[in-house]
Amino acid sequence: MSDQPLISITVCMRNAEYWVDDCLSALTKQTYRPLEIIAVDDGSTDDGLSKLQAWSGEHNGIFVKVLHQPALGLSAGRNLALNESKGEWVAITDIDCRPDPYWISEMYAVSSGVDDEQVLAVTGRTIFDEGNTTTSRLRARTIARKYSSRPRLTNLANGPCSMFLRQALMDIGGFNPDWYHAEDMEVSLRLVETGGFIVHTPTAVVHHVAESSLRLFLKKRSRDARAHMRIRRYFGRHGVRKPDGYIHLHDFVSDAKEVVWMLPIALTGLLFALSLVYWWPQGTPLWWMATTTSLVWCILYASRIHQLLWSGSLWYGAGLGLMDAIFGRHGHTRIFSAKKR
Repeated sequence: MSDQPLISITVCMRNAEYWVDDCLSALTKQTYRPLEIIAVDDGSTDDGLSKLQAWSGEHNGIFVKVLHQPALGLSAGRNLALNESKGEWVAITDIDCRPDPYWISEMYAVSSGVDDEQVLAVTGRTIFDEGNTTTSRLRARTIARKYSSRPRLTNLANGPCSMFLRQALMDIGGFNPDWYHAEDMEVSLRLVETGGFIVHTPTAVVHHVAESSLRLFLKKRSRDARAHMRIRRYFGRHGVRKPDGYIHLHDFVSDAKEVVWMLPIALTGLLFALSLVYWWPQGTPLWWMATTTSLVWCILYASRIHQLLWSGSLWYGAGLGLMDAIFGRHGHTRIFSAKKR
């Protein structure tokens, strides 16, 4: 009889019929025991629910429980799974992910922390498949760089590859359905605020399907920026403050820092060069210099069109986040009222 605690894996999905079998197959091949899997369908209109129900029951000694709810969102689905779970630890992943067989075992191995650390969550490493498009390669490589610099103690338990101490998650009220996107960031920071620790272990690996669609990529980056406006408003511009006064710096925006200023710089440089072309007498040396500079500037940035569009999506998302604060929506209170969580 194992003396290890029961761990619950939860996964939520909506209209994801093509990913169900790969994800559940990977989850039922986990080496850790004892283990349970709770899968929630969030109002799917495709064949996803029936595919999910086919996994209901015991597989490789792991019981799979399938739940269904109307389309209430990811946070509501995770709360439903959390309430139904019986594990001491509750792990979360996404339906478009395929965890390695040792994913749970590797996270549990570091869950006791070192010295007097009160570990409330453990997070692994997500590897995005490179796929066959420029977008998918860009996403895979930026994520790889992001994880390569992540410290052992972090303040973000990423949604695709993490587990939480169930009671600690229950004590903070679980996942907030009012928050727009980034629910994993919110619960992570709330746990850090209590004085607990989140441990990152790069050996707990989860594979994510390739993000090949440029439109989807930009939509997600816009959502990230929109959520970061709320995160920074409620938890601090630079990091979250722990009970002892120590500020644990944010470490989940490093990839955005590389591109966020690209669009403003490109537009500023181009407008300056074009203004010289327009105002300076045509045919003079300065006019030719400005014209050449404008062309070179356009060619240079056109070669990095994905990063330019990414930068634009970040500014668009930030604008939406500001509007959320002004009108008090998506988990915000109005910008001039007292902030509540």
